[in-house]
Amino acid sequence: MRSEVISSQVLAFALIAALGCRDGGESLTGPGAAVPDGAAATAPLAFVQVSTGAFHSCGVTGDGRAYCWGGNDKGQLGDGATLFNATRTTPKAVVGGLRFRHVSAGHEHTCGLTTENRVYCWGLNFWGQLGNGTEGSDHFQVSTPAEVVGARRFRQVRAGYSHTCAITMTYAAFCWGENIYGQVGDGTSGVNRPVPVRVLGGLAWAQLTGGGEHTCGVTRTDRLYCWGWNEHGQLGNGNTANRSRPTQVSGGRAFRQVEAGGEHTCAVTTGDLAYCWGRNFQGALGDGTVSDRLTPGAVVGLRRFAHVSAGANHTCGVTLSGKGYCWGLNGSGQLGDGTLVSRPRPVSLAVSLSLRQIMASNMAHTCAVTTSNRAYCWGTGGLLGDGTLTRRPFPTAVVGPED
Repeated sequence: MRSEVISSQVLAFALIAALGCRDGGESLTGPGAAVPDGAAATAPLAFVQVSTGAFHSCGVTGDGRAYCWGGNDKGQLGDGATLFNATRTTPKAVVGGLRFRHVSAGHEHTCGLTTENRVYCWGLNFWGQLGNGTEGSDHFQVSTPAEVVGARRFRQVRAGYSHTCAITMTYAAFCWGENIYGQVGDGTSGVNRPVPVRVLGGLAWAQLTGGGEHTCGVTRTDRLYCWGWNEHGQLGNGNTANRSRPTQVSGGRAFRQVEAGGEHTCAVTTGDLAYCWGRNFQGALGDGTVSDRLTPGAVVGLRRFAHVSAGANHTCGVTLSGKGYCWGLNGSGQLGDGTLVSRPRPVSLAVSLSLRQIMASNMAHTCAVTTSNRAYCWGTGGLLGDGTLTRRPFPTAVVGPED
């Protein structure tokens, strides 16, 4: 059933892969045609946070408004529309008048935490990843924000590929959506969860992250746990067995931040060093090799990182001094170093920016926010919010929304 649902995505993947191999910066490097512009773009928005999905991106401005751009064939932009094979190349406001603390873009769905500490989700819902109590082909997608059932208040939400997790005000973890590999962490597998279920273990969580088919989290005591799919060692516990409940990552290190990618995971220790593990396709682990790792291995260079972000097959991070670095697959320019050459070691961005945040997508683009609240994106064309369908191998400013 899953293969039928994502068959349309495969065509888009093939298009991006084919175009990504060409030379130059062609305009047709996105998943579809641009939506016709009705008016000139306004002044750029002041973003405090951005998040990248597979074919879309979203961000929150200083006044709590959420905007999204890119592909919208499953309603993942939250603007009330569903656009097949078309792309919004500039930011579009999420409808509903809600004010958000942050948003999180999954593969083809998006969730946001409001200033009232409520979680709303929109987009693809085939596996129940919106948490509204429905799933399947009869409840395939929602194009406007819908509140997650249960009336709980949350302090954080993170969208994975096709599941979502959140932390309550009392630091308990809940997850919902696809659970084929146990990624919701309730001790079961093979049964989807269209409503939030509590993650087992009774741990107090500081941060959660959803990956391709796995989940990881850091506790308030700086311990790192992962669960779900583990074919490539992305759970970091020294083997490849799937886990349906939190399992501590090997090594005994204290971590303060973690990001689950498609098939790998990266994290930052309390000493500000970056470690990665799992699948090492084209050097996504940043250890100078292309060999998979079942346990955490240090990213080369001994840089001190504020945070890292793991995408599908690339990873990026911001140092304590605000400098951006990326490594791994670079077929669409998602590393931002001005080339299309994959890198097994961190390389700096081609444009000098002072960053507060960076986000590697679970496909082939990256976005970041500067310390002056400007958003930049690079990689696959049409997903960058720059008003074009052009592939960009270097950071490019996100333009203002249409009038």
